[in-house]
Amino acid sequence: MEYIPISIVLILYFTGIPIAYALLGASIVYFTFIDSGMPADLVLQRFITATASFPLLAIPFFIMAGSVMNYSGISRKLMQMASVLTGHLSGGLAQVNVVLSTMMGGVSGSANADAAMQSKILVPQMIKSGYSGAFSSAITAASSAISPVIPPGIVLIIYALIAQVSVGKMFIAGYVPGLIMAFSLMITISIIAKKRGYKPARDKKAKINEVGHQFIESIWALALPFGIILGLRLGLFTPTEAGAVAVLASIIIGVFIYKELKVSHFVPIIKDTIYGTGSVVLIIVAASVFGYYLTWERIPQALTESLVAITDNKYVMLAILNVLLLILGMLIEGGAAMIIIAPLVVPVALHLGIDPIHFGMVVIVNIMLGGITPPFGSMMFTTCSVTKVAIGDFVKEIWPFILALFTSLMIITYVPSLVLFLPNLL
Repeated sequence: MEYIPISIVLILYFTGIPIAYALLGASIVYFTFIDSGMPADLVLQRFITATASFPLLAIPFFIMAGSVMNYSGISRKLMQMASVLTGHLSGGLAQVNVVLSTMMGGVSGSANADAAMQSKILVPQMIKSGYSGAFSSAITAASSAISPVIPPGIVLIIYALIAQVSVGKMFIAGYVPGLIMAFSLMITISIIAKKRGYKPARDKKAKINEVGHQFIESIWALALPFGIILGLRLGLFTPTEAGAVAVLASIIIGVFIYKELKVSHFVPIIKDTIYGTGSVVLIIVAASVFGYYLTWERIPQALTESLVAITDNKYVMLAILNVLLLILGMLIEGGAAMIIIAPLVVPVALHLGIDPIHFGMVVIVNIMLGGITPPFGSMMFTTCSVTKVAIGDFVKEIWPFILALFTSLMIITYVPSLVLFLPNLL
């Protein structure tokens, strides 16, 4: 009986009910009909108190910062910088696509937001330059998996809150895995481009003075994510305050430096923030109530005991968890998957002595990889819906990039020193 709510969540989700309502529905069924010993007002109180978290304020701030950057010219400056750095390589615009996602990680913080933005901005340019629509869509979806890994991705904040670890350390730990993912995709693009004859976006490599000129133009856009990390490490502000600082800095840059942010932009910015925050926070609240049921029935402890009974070797356990996380990432959107699975698997990792910061990166990269994997990957659907590319054509092109990111995942999983190198310096 205690596992009926989990079945209800899966049934509701696969019949098209949004994950937030599926979680709430299952929780209500449990506390109303299966275990009515819990007073209804306590369940409702849990629903309300889930939102009363100061760190959660970071989420709307960073969502708003990403929207401001799109309207203020910061995103365009980053794209220009990416083009100067990698436009001369084989598959030039595809390389720019990957580098832009890496730079935008600290801006959008969302894989689906990054996929949608680049599908509108870069994919039409790639098609005009001779790339197929399916290839352009595939690399856009694959590169979007990097965005949440680079700080200050929202899933980094969510994991830190769930696992009770430092947000600052999670932020700093994201750089090396993000760069590993980016390099693996860029190598794959280079191989494919040489076989198919995809030309570079630039005739020749940019000269030092051109790179320097573009760097100066883009310096404010580039400095923003690093300024956030530096401020956190120096204790100038908390992660929540960092979001507010990011919004304020983006507005100042857009109005006074790039001079592209207008008063008329603030209505769509506010709408983007409300829609983005509403969907994320509703999932968090629903997952909190559902987590109350999981804790009440001691399901995380039961899962830990079951998995530990299979093996007490942490490397074998990481392989098992990788498979579980990849499957979940295919089925459920990144933020929701993180909120649901992290409370279940973090106790297993801690029991086996796996560093929670390292494990957090493994979880996030897994879920992002699942997001581009057929048949249910959310970034796959986001990209194809914008570019109007058939899912079948997309699937044919995505497999080399899935293999590249899977190789990155194996490195991140089994070479923890790479992930922990920067956090351990702090």
